[in-house]
Amino acid sequence: MAEKRDYYEVLGVGKDASAEDVKKAYRKLARQYHPDVNKATDAEDKFKEVKEAYDILSDDQKRAIYDRHGHVDPNQGFGGAGGQDFGGFGDIFDMFFGGGGGRRDPNAPQRGNDLQYTMTIEFKEAVFGKETEITIPRTESCDTCHGSGAKPGIKPETCSVCRGSGQQEVVQNTPFGRIVNRRACTNCSGTGRVIKERCSTCHGSGKVKKQRKINVRIPAGVDEGAQIRISGEGEAGVRGGPAGDLYIVLRVKPHEFFDREKDDIYCEVPLTFAQAALGDEIEIPTLTEKVKLKIPAGTQTGTYFRLKGKGVPRLRGYGQGDQHVKVTVVTPTNLSDEQKELLRQLSGTPGGDVSDEQEHHETIFERMKKAFRGD
Repeated sequence: MAEKRDYYEVLGVGKDASAEDVKKAYRKLARQYHPDVNKATDAEDKFKEVKEAYDILSDDQKRAIYDRHGHVDPNQGFGGAGGQDFGGFGDIFDMFFGGGGGRRDPNAPQRGNDLQYTMTIEFKEAVFGKETEITIPRTESCDTCHGSGAKPGIKPETCSVCRGSGQQEVVQNTPFGRIVNRRACTNCSGTGRVIKERCSTCHGSGKVKKQRKINVRIPAGVDEGAQIRISGEGEAGVRGGPAGDLYIVLRVKPHEFFDREKDDIYCEVPLTFAQAALGDEIEIPTLTEKVKLKIPAGTQTGTYFRLKGKGVPRLRGYGQGDQHVKVTVVTPTNLSDEQKELLRQLSGTPGGDVSDEQEHHETIFERMKKAFRGD
């Protein structure tokens, strides 16, 4: 049999450690090695070792004996194999992880699970909002037994094995003392109740799967990844508990002409060489209408113009963002020899081909046409 480690070494404290220091060290290590948290193969052995060290060092009388004599036979002086109740792992887990030292009532009402639904919407639907109807699968309380799981007219009975507690105790005698381990009752599966005759509709679960139609209002100004919470439209609660919530996650389709950045809209429009050089007034598609935009003479390709208030409605607040228009000068193509010569004279570059980026600008024109049509 392997030699036991020093209890102070096990807890990582010095021999002059105070009772509070011992307690803090134990709580930290118990969290680390608790078998319900740590799935390592040696976690349970380490947990027992930590528990044994704490039981000795936290008791003034036992600690004094240990300081004088070190490790002794567990049947001598510490109460014998049958005299020490170490408590169950479940009780310690409750103490450290929110149980408050008490046991949860297996018959208490329990809130239903939340649901998530992903919805894909059009670009302009995200901008202006919409109302729609969706169908989601979810569990609801059984209409036949009203969630009890029992046949109509039959009431669930208190489990005779655990007497309604939902837990069974298993006692083990070890060299360290008597360990009481608590686990879910195998007779009632931890519910504390036994159903003699089950509901034929839900087969005793108290729940059924249904397709639920829900009206959804999408507010104007939502963007990619936005979530809409609909209270009480999640899974049904258990034993009279409230239903969970439904979270709708939005995915927004891209637009062929418009791009979006927060509440601002961006687009690209083509200008002919003459428009850019001499200036012009052109028509620009926006999210709601067509507006006039004045182009000053000598405008360079890549210049941005701002249309104030022509962007996306602000989701939380008043007003709208802006629309930013980038102009791109289209290189002329299919010119006559005379026109080419005039351009060469203007550029001061004899010879060469003035056509460039034709395919790119044809694409811009096509996108702009679709925007005018409201596509």
